[in-house]
Amino acid sequence: MCKAMNLFFREVGAGKPIIILHGVFGSSDNWLTIQKVIAEQGFCVYALDARNHGQSPHSDDFNYDLMAEDLANFIDQNKIQQPIIIGHSMGGKVAMQFAMSYPNVAEKFIIVDIAPRFYPIHHEHILQGLNAIELETLKSRNEADVVLSQYESNPAVRQFLLKNLYRNESGQFSWRINLAVITAEIHNIGPEPSNNRLVTEPTLFLRGSESGYIADEDFDVIKKLFLNSKIETIEGAGHWVQADKPQIFVEKVVAFGGVNIYQN
Repeated sequence: MCKAMNLFFREVGAGKPIIILHGVFGSSDNWLTIQKVIAEQGFCVYALDARNHGQSPHSDDFNYDLMAEDLANFIDQNKIQQPIIIGHSMGGKVAMQFAMSYPNVAEKFIIVDIAPRFYPIHHEHILQGLNAIELETLKSRNEADVVLSQYESNPAVRQFLLKNLYRNESGQFSWRINLAVITAEIHNIGPEPSNNRLVTEPTLFLRGSESGYIADEDFDVIKKLFLNSKIETIEGAGHWVQADKPQIFVEKVVAFGGVNIYQN
C-alpha cells in the first residue's frame, strides 16, 4: 500500500462499523447529519474525505484503484472488522472497486445511485465554473456564487460546490478540493470498476426515482457482477438520494445493516 494516503475522517457512535464514502466535489462534511442519525441506531459511523477532497491530502494521482487502496489502508490502520461500506456516486464506484479488489474485508455494501458501468464526462460546466472563480481577488462567497451561476443554474448545486471554499491562514479564499487535479483527471471518474472478481458480499443498490444514474437496463450488469445484490428505488429522490429523502434513506441503511444476507 505504498501509494495509499492517510485520509481525514469523522467518527460518531459505537457499535457495528459503517464507513461512508462521498461523491466527487463532496466531503464528509456533507454527511454530518445522516452520520449522526445512523449512529443513533447502534452503529459506529466513519465518514471519510477522499484524496483531493475535504481535509484529506492532495495528490496528482487520482483513480479508483488508488481510492480503493486508500480505503483498505484506512480499515487496516483503524483495525476495523467487517464494516458495512456506503458509497454515493464516485464513492459508490470506490466501494465497488474495493469490493472487487479486497474480498472478505467488508461485511456488506450499500451503493447509492451509481452502477458498475462507464459514465461519459458530464461535469465540464461545473469545472468551468469553479475554474472561472478568481480566488486571488475573491471577496465573498456571494461573489463566487454570481460567477458560478453563469455555469450552473441550480442554487442547491452551487451551494454544495461552494462548501469547498474556505479562508486559509492568510485570510484568502482557497479550495479544499484539489481543483487542478480533479479538472485534469475527471476522465478517471467515469470508468467502470475493474472486474477482478464477482462480488458475493450482500450488496444493496439504492437509486432515486428521479435520477437517471441507475437505469432499468443496468440491472443485468449489477446482478452479473454482484451475485448477492438487491436494487431498491426511493421515490421522489434525485441523484442525492440521502439529501432528498433522508429519513427513508436512513431506514433502508439501518434495515440492511441488521440483515445477515439477502436472498435472491
